Amino acid sequence: MEAAPLGCPGVDSAQAGRGAACQGCPNQKLCASGAGAAPDPAVEEIKEKMKRVKHRILVLSGKGGVGKSTFSAHLAHGLAEDGDTQVALLDIDICGPSIPKIMGLEGEQVHQSGSGWSPVYVEDNLGVMSVGFLLSSPDDAVIWRGPKKNGMIKQFLRDVDWGDVDYLIVDTPPGTSDEHLSVVQYLAAAHIDGAVILTTPQEVALQDVRKEISFCHKVKLPIIGVVENMSGFICPKCKKESQIFPPTTGGAEAMCEDLKIPLLGRVPLDPLIGKSCDKGQSFFVEAPDSPATAAYRSIIQRIQEFCSSHQSHNENLISP
Repeated sequence: MEAAPLGCPGVDSAQAGRGAACQGCPNQKLCASGAGAAPDPAVEEIKEKMKRVKHRILVLSGKGGVGKSTFSAHLAHGLAEDGDTQVALLDIDICGPSIPKIMGLEGEQVHQSGSGWSPVYVEDNLGVMSVGFLLSSPDDAVIWRGPKKNGMIKQFLRDVDWGDVDYLIVDTPPGTSDEHLSVVQYLAAAHIDGAVILTTPQEVALQDVRKEISFCHKVKLPIIGVVENMSGFICPKCKKESQIFPPTTGGAEAMCEDLKIPLLGRVPLDPLIGKSCDKGQSFFVEAPDSPATAAYRSIIQRIQEFCSSHQSHNENLISP
């Protein structure tokens, strides 16, 4: 099939080949016949590619601004501190790719080889891929509908040549929409270890996080656990803790108890986290003695333990 036009309803839609946006599209007859909704051959290609990846972790949240990309970057940095561990960080936040900035890779370009797209490397054992590398400027807006986002995610999963990888970390945008469905469906046949869900303590964030948890249950995506980010502020002088975002309904702990899912840990606020992200440097190197660093390391250890002890059950995930 040729590239989808702007406004394409998608091959699975009842309007496929019949909508106003379909008029004049070279794929119109194919979509209207239903043949366009046949199983995507990319699923098997992605399954084959993912045989070289031991563990696959999604970082999710229903709420924007809770620190998914920051956490994904720190998780990647933390895992890659073991020089024998190969880590891949995939940014599928198509409209708001912040991973290149956080990882200190702004301005880098993607190169293509005979075996596919080459990731951009922070270290020899830490590779990164993001739509941000494909933009001419970090200020360029990506204004795409669902089918085009879906195509980009498919291309990332199928065409990026990661090599042999121990951990693939997928940083996602907020919500439960196209990008999330696409990555779960495309990775279904290849196993997903589970999702780490980010929240902040206040109820306005927890409301949307509950929706994300519901999404995971509906698509039978295992939940590794919840991380409460920006969980209090510890004064570097007096060492007293203040609640900047008060947990008015009990925070992530109460939610996790209610929903019977693990709370992986709490990461306190530290101004150096934001500064290190803006500079594109590892917070662990910038502030090794910070309480936030200790919290991150504890959470990363629990994620590693989960991945080591749990087998992913892909057969019950939704099929594309």
